[in-house]
Amino acid sequence: MSQDLSTQSKRSDVKTDTKKTDAKTQFKRDSAWQVAPTLWSSFRYAGMGLTYAFQTQRNFRIHTMLGLASITLGTLLHLTMVELAVIGLTCGAVLSMELLNTALEAVVDLTVKQTYHDLAKIAKDCAAAAVLVAAIVALLVGCMLILPKLWIVVVALVSRGFI
Repeated sequence: MSQDLSTQSKRSDVKTDTKKTDAKTQFKRDSAWQVAPTLWSSFRYAGMGLTYAFQTQRNFRIHTMLGLASITLGTLLHLTMVELAVIGLTCGAVLSMELLNTALEAVVDLTVKQTYHDLAKIAKDCAAAAVLVAAIVALLVGCMLILPKLWIVVVALVSRGFI
């Protein structure tokens, strides 16, 4: 019971700090060690993470554009809803891995500062490899679902003399 009261008092302390965190600049979170006081704050922080990744990570932008292009192409080729869902899920997996890679790199950089450490290199390389594996799988899935229908459209256009 006393533990519940201490938890509640900590939560009330967090709620009083909300105005301080709202005034911070876009990517600065001085109270990042605290639990988000509201659901809206949680979504806002997640949005800030997406914005940060999109603005600073070239590969995140590339994967976002390729994912949108593959879903658009799949829609234009009249893929089934299940096929579009599979493409969307694989694209989401790649973007999630890219976000985790970005977060891990930030934590490693925070920990080792400006020094080199073999374990930091291993952590960053493995995180980058995870993104690569997810991207390769997404490419294979996209090719398996999109290329057969795209081939049918190309053959039809060639036979009618459009290409």
